[in-house]
This record gives sequence, structure tokens and C-alpha cells, in this order.
Amino acid sequence: MSSTLIMRPPLFRKPSSPQDQDTRASSPDATGVIDMETFLQILDLDEDDTHDFSKGMAWAYFSQAAHTFTEMDEALAAKDLGKLSSLGHFLKGSSAALGVAKVQASCERMQHLGQRRDEEAGVDLSQEEALARIAPLLVAVKKEYAVAQAWLKNWYKENVKPGPDDRDEEDEEE
Repeated sequence: MSSTLIMRPPLFRKPSSPQDQDTRASSPDATGVIDMETFLQILDLDEDDTHDFSKGMAWAYFSQAAHTFTEMDEALAAKDLGKLSSLGHFLKGSSAALGVAKVQASCERMQHLGQRRDEEAGVDLSQEEALARIAPLLVAVKKEYAVAQAWLKNWYKENVKPGPDDRDEEDEEE
């Protein structure tokens, strides 16, 4: 009998009971950082335990996020709210696709602030107010991203069976 068993820690198993859901949802490593339902759906697209497809998505996201943060810094320095809104929207979508929940939420806030709108309070903002709120939000979203990036890299380090042409991608972050 030849079979391949893919072992996933309980955190990455699809829940089969309410107890499994509670265990998965309460994990200190993933709570709020990664939307596990989305991440599990991405993992389901992998054909084997090398996780080539999902790992490629994650590393492309890392590169894209780094470039987008550089552009956000430039747009903030130029006080370009339209560009900040657009970049927030862009990174929100990329983050959502991979399940990077906190970055997704912060980028959505940036998107609205770039439109001079505080959606939570339901009020319009002046350019100065919007920029004053975006500056600390950009610092926070970079920290959220760093946590998510570390979590994802650690997951792949612990759960990926090396393929024949794997190379050390730990330091690739452009």
C-alpha cells in the first residue's frame, strides 16, 4: 500500500468539530494576523507537500509588499493622498488573497483615509487630518506586515518538504 501522508499541525487542519475550530482560532501565532480559512484554501491549491504554489504566492507577496511600502513612503512624503489611497487598495487586495488579515484591514483604512474619509466615524477629513492619521497607520501596517511575513516564513520552514530545485529564499525580500 503506497500512500503519501501530509501532516499538518492541528492549526492547519480543516476543522471537523467545534473543538478543532476553537483550537485553530485561538492559536496565539495566527490570531488576527492570518485569516486561517483563506490560508487553508490557498494550501488546498498545492499539489503536494512541497507547497510550491502557495509558497510562490507568499514570496511574490513579500516582494510586492516591500515595493508597495516604498511607494507609500514616497507618496506620504509628497502628501499624495490619491496615491496613498490607490496603494492601500492595491495592498489590501494582495493581502486578502493570501489571508494576511491585519495588513488587509489597515490598508483598507489607508485607502479610505487617502480619500479623506474616516469610515469608522463616518466623517470627511481635511487633507491635513488624513495625512496626520496615515503617517502612524503606515508605521503600524509595516509592523503588522513584519509579523505576518515572519509567521508565513516560519510556517513554510516548518511544513514544506524541500523540492529538488529549492534554494534558500529566506532573505529574498525585494
